[in-house]
Amino acid sequence: MDDVLLLSRIQFALTIMFHYLFPPLSIGLGAIMVLMEGIYLRTGDLVYHNMTRFWSRVFAVNFAVGVATGIVMEFEFGSNWARYSRYVGDVFGSALAAEGIFAFFLESGFLAVLVFGWDRVGKRMHFFATLMVALGSIFSAVWIVVANSWMHTPAGYEVQSVVNPDGAVVTRAVINDFWAMVFNPSSVNRLVHVVLGAFLQGAFFVMSIAAYYVLGGRHLDFAKRSFTVAIVFGGISSVAIALSGHEQGRAVAHNQPAKLAAMEGHFKSGPATLYALGLPDAEHQRVNFGLGIPGGLSFMVHNDFGKSLPGLDRFDPADRPPDKLLPVIFTSYHMMAGIGTLLMLLSLVGLFFRWRGTLFERRWLLRAFVVAVFGPFICNQCGWVAAEVGRQPFIVYPEVTWQDDETPTMNTHGTRPGMRTEHGLSSQHAVGPRQVVQSIVMFSLVYLLLFIVWVHVLNDKIQHGPDPLEPPPSTTSPTGLLQAATANKPAGGESLTRADDSVAIDGGA
Repeated sequence: MDDVLLLSRIQFALTIMFHYLFPPLSIGLGAIMVLMEGIYLRTGDLVYHNMTRFWSRVFAVNFAVGVATGIVMEFEFGSNWARYSRYVGDVFGSALAAEGIFAFFLESGFLAVLVFGWDRVGKRMHFFATLMVALGSIFSAVWIVVANSWMHTPAGYEVQSVVNPDGAVVTRAVINDFWAMVFNPSSVNRLVHVVLGAFLQGAFFVMSIAAYYVLGGRHLDFAKRSFTVAIVFGGISSVAIALSGHEQGRAVAHNQPAKLAAMEGHFKSGPATLYALGLPDAEHQRVNFGLGIPGGLSFMVHNDFGKSLPGLDRFDPADRPPDKLLPVIFTSYHMMAGIGTLLMLLSLVGLFFRWRGTLFERRWLLRAFVVAVFGPFICNQCGWVAAEVGRQPFIVYPEVTWQDDETPTMNTHGTRPGMRTEHGLSSQHAVGPRQVVQSIVMFSLVYLLLFIVWVHVLNDKIQHGPDPLEPPPSTTSPTGLLQAATANKPAGGESLTRADDSVAIDGGA
């Protein structure tokens, strides 16, 4: 059991962490493209039209790889985590169905117009398509985050026992309040944080490529305007995500106090230190090489440096993150917070020099922005690791109640006991260690090839750069849309979408 559990967790971590490289970038690029094309509509400046056209090509490549890598996880739910899927099927079924209907179809449906409609539809129609693609990517994040947040702070459900045809009794989480499930205690805070992280990733991606162009003396007008839009967007997002992180921390302190204690290496209940650096030592109940603010975590949560916070000693060892995982949780959380702070400072410095009009003369700063593209990727990955590893040993967290401000109780034997991770595994008669190892090797090879293709195609588009400035078509009428469709009709027959009345429908065509 232990081998299958560890291997299945490694398998899922591999697939979801690789997949999570792409959706945040799609969300961030989508929002920036809406800004750029909106500026074009308002000003008529063809440079912004060209900017949107270039970044839409990058978006399309990223979107395609993101879709391909995300499909695998759905199969893993059924293959490796069948008992978990049975338990949460009612909850995840509704959330993921909503994601498919209201988000994925919206995004993919308008993607063709965004990528291929530049010379076929009018500029307002194209802007509408860009807006729908951007909203679709955000709506997708909404429902995924709702489903994931429910695993951390379940709400709006009841546990029912069902007798299978073979006589076995299984338990299922059944929704009894859909909107309570959607607006579970952590969903809004987590959604805001995730989307802002995606905005930051998209902004730094654009700034990195634009800075690369400026340093090379290529496409200067395009690069400088792209950088300006991205740094304003990224600067606002970096400040907003810092505020969001503060609220997220307070929410975790209330909903998952054992996780917060693990994130900050808070072993003994009492005023808690806010660490910047360190390495938790579970054996000696301390943080080695710790550098932090005494009482800083208490102040962050309660605005009081002397306020007591529950430490890991307040929880049964079987109900808190295992000691061997504490360095992973602590390090990933602090890497996210530390790199995020550096990105915010870099954004503010860049905004200051852009306001002064000297940004593009400071080559050292532009080089920093070229390299800084890795920062948001690392932050998003580390945030996911801290959140998911920090809720162990549960795959669905139990209900937490507070007797007073200092005494939380995890109701692992109540009416909402959650589900422990090992209880969500499929039967070993169906999936054993050998099969999981084989799948890890196969996924690693396939994902390596996908990553190479992604990098190669992106590099090809970056090296090519934007197209020469050309005025876009001015067609905005319904007749123009019909003519666009007619131009794309398949060979061998008349189109049923021609605008005139002379269309002859030949039954043998």
